[in-house]
Amino acid sequence: MEPTLELRFAPELRFFLAPRHRHGTLHARADSTSTLAHLVQSHGVPMTEVGTLLLDGLPVSPGTIPAPGQTVDVAPPDPPQAVPFPLRFLLDVHLGTLARRLRLLGLDTAYDNDRDDPSLFRQANAEERVLLTRDRGLLSRTGLRAGAHVRHTRPDDQLREVLHRFAPDLDPWTRCPACNGVLVHAEKQQVTGDLEAGTRATYDAFARCPDCDRVYWPGAHHSHLAQIVRLAQETVCAHRP
Repeated sequence: MEPTLELRFAPELRFFLAPRHRHGTLHARADSTSTLAHLVQSHGVPMTEVGTLLLDGLPVSPGTIPAPGQTVDVAPPDPPQAVPFPLRFLLDVHLGTLARRLRLLGLDTAYDNDRDDPSLFRQANAEERVLLTRDRGLLSRTGLRAGAHVRHTRPDDQLREVLHRFAPDLDPWTRCPACNGVLVHAEKQQVTGDLEAGTRATYDAFARCPDCDRVYWPGAHHSHLAQIVRLAQETVCAHRP
């Protein structure tokens, strides 16, 4: 019989497996050359989604080569997940709304709506950012330093998912939702020329983005945005140790 080993994926990771493998133990070929990282990714689970690897009950590194007859347990990262550099994000082209909401919360979030996979990979590593994407293939690229798969499709759910996983420090209203620049206070007389008459008459608190020159004030959508901020703060507090 062909030498095999057992792979047991935590329920949270079975989403990535082929449907026929999502229930129970998976048997994989043991060939004395394939590392655990290779075996895990060959079944569709990016290593960015893996926390602890246990070989016969003992923690091991992804570079370990298992032997026939051994059992591998694959678990997701424990939240809040630590990263090997200050927490900053890079989002792929499909996550524009999520990018704006992360910026609303004061999180350093790079995003461009016209980027291909190789450039995203390079930028994530060069700028030491966590790459957020729904593309499992992108997360499986060899050498990616940090990334996370965004499973949900609705922006509200996506935001909760990211906040639950990383529990970042929030600093709302400090970044430009459009370009990620750091906002600075602006006196009303400094921005009067950029305002409509109704805005000049109604509002007195302003901020400007020095990078793209946009001006912000607590306008008609402020209550909706404030609710997003409040729920985000509650989510982070609930998922910190």
